[in-house]
Amino acid sequence: MRDNTFGTMLRAARQRSVLTLEGLADTSGVSVRAISDMERGRSLPRRSTLSELMDALELDETERRRLVQAATPRTHQVPRQLPPDLAVFRGHEEALKTLREITEQADGQGRHVVIAAVGGMAGVGKTTLAVHWAHRMAERFPDGQLYVNLRGFDESAQPLEPGEALGGFLRALGVPSGDIPPGVHERGLLFRERTASRRLIVLLDNARDTEQVAPLLAAAGCLTLITSRNQLFALAATEGAALLSLDMWTRREALAALEARIGEDRCRSEPDAAADLVALCGCLPLAVAVVGAQLSAGPGLSLHSAVRDLRAALPRLDALATGHHQGDVRAVFSWSYRALGPQTARFFRSLAAHPGPAVTAQAAASLAGVEMPEGRRRLRELTTASLLSRDAEGRYVMHDLIRAYGGELMERERDDRVGAEIRLLDYLRHNARSAGRFVSRFPSEAADAPAPGLVRVTVDDREEALDWFRREESAVAAVLRAVRNPRLLRHRVDLALEWVGYNTAAGRWAEEASAAREGLDAALLLDDPVAVARTSAHLARALVETGRADEADEPVDAMLGQLPRLPTEHRVRVERNVSFLRGRQQRHEEALEHARRSLAIARAHSRDDEVARSLIGVGFCLAMVGRHEEAIATGEEAVPMLRKLEDRGGEASVWDSIGLAQQRLGRLRDAVASYGESLRLAEEVHDDYMRAETLDHLASALLQLGDRAQARTHWLRAAELLTGLRVPRAETLRAKAEAVG
Repeated sequence: MRDNTFGTMLRAARQRSVLTLEGLADTSGVSVRAISDMERGRSLPRRSTLSELMDALELDETERRRLVQAATPRTHQVPRQLPPDLAVFRGHEEALKTLREITEQADGQGRHVVIAAVGGMAGVGKTTLAVHWAHRMAERFPDGQLYVNLRGFDESAQPLEPGEALGGFLRALGVPSGDIPPGVHERGLLFRERTASRRLIVLLDNARDTEQVAPLLAAAGCLTLITSRNQLFALAATEGAALLSLDMWTRREALAALEARIGEDRCRSEPDAAADLVALCGCLPLAVAVVGAQLSAGPGLSLHSAVRDLRAALPRLDALATGHHQGDVRAVFSWSYRALGPQTARFFRSLAAHPGPAVTAQAAASLAGVEMPEGRRRLRELTTASLLSRDAEGRYVMHDLIRAYGGELMERERDDRVGAEIRLLDYLRHNARSAGRFVSRFPSEAADAPAPGLVRVTVDDREEALDWFRREESAVAAVLRAVRNPRLLRHRVDLALEWVGYNTAAGRWAEEASAAREGLDAALLLDDPVAVARTSAHLARALVETGRADEADEPVDAMLGQLPRLPTEHRVRVERNVSFLRGRQQRHEEALEHARRSLAIARAHSRDDEVARSLIGVGFCLAMVGRHEEAIATGEEAVPMLRKLEDRGGEASVWDSIGLAQQRLGRLRDAVASYGESLRLAEEVHDDYMRAETLDHLASALLQLGDRAQARTHWLRAAELLTGLRVPRAETLRAKAEAVG
């Protein structure tokens, strides 16, 4: 029997709000039957549906979190990522006919991949058409639907990397994050392997070019739909994709769509005005949708008045013009915007400062500097006005052209764009600091006070922390790329540094390399030697962990170039970091030189904590260059100091180095014992990276002792840990395991 915790909680919340089933249905837009099924434990809602219910019930943040947790399915679900089909879908009849022919022709030839690429200008309805067709075909592809917005033409953000899109698809197909490989090619192979036995629909929305979508093509038996402003001719040539160019609606189709939105009687009572409206919209589906939403919200407004307002509006968004002087979609947006109340209008303008593809409710409220209840009300109003939509995760999506219009309004109204960006940066940074307590192995630096008005997210455990990080991943990447105001350089550096812990713990090395690069660029512009040194270190580490150790020389040189300008504690850390990186580059003599410099600086300034941590690096380097007795003595000096500092992670590193030296001296039993102590400590502090390193060394010692089975087990476990951290060296360890049988 299904656990009805969610249903019980939903019913209790409804009763506390003094709402009947019908009352909640009217307020939320969710049907009575659907709510009844939820309360009786027959179904669980999608995230977007749950958001509508919680908004209607006006729950506080604690109640929302509990309800979200109760609604989370406990078993694997078939992916259902398609955005909702448009209930008033009209038009594009020829395009639908062509899609039907493409699909049926491929089906008739057997289980071949069906690839239909829908091209056309922005706002012409490419996504709406593709989503509608995907819903119509859903029964023929029973294993689910995958959807991703590739952001190919987002003016304020870079196109989505294929590897990131594949990561989302693989997780939706049940692949644990730790099993997802780091490279695009490997992810693509795994994606095709996981889709080979399934009948799926894959919708790749807003693609930039063939290069972006080629790695995302599913295996045979799946229907792949692609939308793009470009005609993907190369995809047709290489993959046999059927290309479909989507044009404007015909006048008849546009009128039918307007009638569906505001009612046939209203259009027939003013037929000339209705015709003028769709003409002023240029028969562009996006424009007709906005006009219809506004007329629906104002049932007493005559169509002639609407025509007059549209004609009087000044064009401001050239990208939305039809090009035939039949009207300007910017005028439609202007009219829609003027219908908003002043507070909602200001909220709308503030959202234009968010450069990401989707914004969470918390980030949106932070941008506007309002509390969550007000933020949710404003978001609901903007969604009703068709200025925002919702994605499958319940986040709010602003069309890129509407966002451009909002940006123009911010400038015209002289809004404090920088203030909004500061609140967004602080929201992402300070909440990362709080969530990082459950995720990061790196202690945060002392933080300054956050900007007033940002939302603080409550996080009580590791899963909640990881969930918050995952929901804001794309926002952080977009913000670091897009926010370029010189006044915000410090904020960009601090944001990049605050996300290091999560990126490292999640093995997001490619993402960390990008973030660290952005942080380093900002630090160089600030001419801040400490910030340059820190961001360079993280960039170099990310490059090393992605198998690009040779590229780490440039950030290492940047670190060393700052040494004369750094305070003592940072000079110690730079030398230590350089030692670690040179070791990863197999330049062990250089690594030892830098480790000794770090130790000398720490001793000269009587910094016992830095002395202890520097001894770790010295001991490891001595072992690697063959000075094994010195390595053991150095480690034995460090252990009591680290215990006094309660630095169990550092002590784990020391015991690993001692074991390595003992092993190379032939003292294999002693080495095994030292490695065991290192593993015990690393497990206590949840340092999977250190565990993998030590397991590698332990396996080699056990092999020397003749225990091939245990050696193989430890190498496989080490490979598993590094795979979870997306470190390419995992394959080397896996190969060692296979070699011993």
